[in-house]
Amino acid sequence: MADDFSDPFKMFRDLWKPLETPMPTLPGLFSAEELDRKITELKTVENWLTVNLNMLQMSIKTLEMQRGALAAMQAVAKPDKDSK
Repeated sequence: MADDFSDPFKMFRDLWKPLETPMPTLPGLFSAEELDRKITELKTVENWLTVNLNMLQMSIKTLEMQRGALAAMQAVAKPDKDSK
């Protein structure tokens, strides 16, 4: 189980493996079931990427809030030069 966390892109690569095979030259050679399966796979990848994008954006916003809070606390803690 620990090996699963050492490679964060394993799931992404596994989802794309079926697409590594050469595509037929004529798109009409696909069956409706095959197209539905590929659409489902790609939507799964899209959802995975969306979740990761949202987590990244939330991390950035959290760090920006922490930076603002730290700057505010440092401004309050800094002794005022004019008061002496």
